[in-house]
Amino acid sequence: MSNATAAAVTVKPRPFAGLQRLAGWAPLAVLVLLCILIAVINPNFLSFGNVVRISQSAMVPMVLGIGATLIILMGSVDLSVEGVLTLAAVLLSMLVLNGANANELGLFAVVIVLAVGAGVGCINGMINVYLKVPSFMATLGTWFIGVGVGNALLGGMAIRINDPLIRGLAIDRFLGFPWGVWVAVLCVIIALAIQNYTRLGRHIYALGGGEELAALSGISVAKVRIAAFTLAGVFYAVGGILASAQLGLGNAQIGSGRLFTTITAVVVGGTSLSGGRGGILQTVVGVLIVVVLTNGMVLVGVEPSVQIGVQGVMIITAVALSINRKLMKIVK
Repeated sequence: MSNATAAAVTVKPRPFAGLQRLAGWAPLAVLVLLCILIAVINPNFLSFGNVVRISQSAMVPMVLGIGATLIILMGSVDLSVEGVLTLAAVLLSMLVLNGANANELGLFAVVIVLAVGAGVGCINGMINVYLKVPSFMATLGTWFIGVGVGNALLGGMAIRINDPLIRGLAIDRFLGFPWGVWVAVLCVIIALAIQNYTRLGRHIYALGGGEELAALSGISVAKVRIAAFTLAGVFYAVGGILASAQLGLGNAQIGSGRLFTTITAVVVGGTSLSGGRGGILQTVVGVLIVVVLTNGMVLVGVEPSVQIGVQGVMIITAVALSINRKLMKIVK
């Protein structure tokens, strides 16, 4: 066999390689086109006041989406978002200066809430790893437990937060944006650093590519999974802090509907449910797509019931495009 023939045999053309590379830019292109379309219909969309409103709407989903991304990159699913957020918001409202008791722990309350979020995430990981319970079932349980504990602590009531530091996250501003938005930006920067410059970030991607191969490469699958779930719990707790600051209170219903928005944003941004593909920046784009679309439909005057339908179509389309069917033998 000649060298030319051998080269022809070994080098296989990839006619769709260019399309696959372009597909990675599709969510960003959708976001840009969406902004242009809405701005043409309603120029008020580009006003500074509306940009601030979009950022306020995006800050909680952004932080929650970061945590969910870390889990989805491993090929798992975390349903405990609402439970951890609710528990964090309720605990925070009870520990800082409030209208129901004499507690006034200030920043120490924030530390406690973050520790609780990390603890719940760690429990999720340990149940998944050591009890061999699928991630979606383990986290479904902690979702209900978190909401249940929140209900039990407040008895169905709401506690108003009077702490100036917590309220300042939503009221006080820097460069025109609430401090809560800057906290969300800081969380994105931290998550990017973990994803791109730490061993944990590389190992999370490795697990998404195949746990068996990762284990053969010397990666401790158990440690990585537990660490990822723990870190996700911390981000969910930050989301609870921002949500309670935004509303000025804590109650057991504060997390309602957050899971749908979070998973939608992660998948719409281009992170694959199969794991190993996507990342934090993709989630940032996904969150902005969801928030901008919702904001735009309000400006245009679309009925709320239609808005929900549009979001449903969007997540089904995104999931259909993100699934790697070569890695899925059975679609359930």
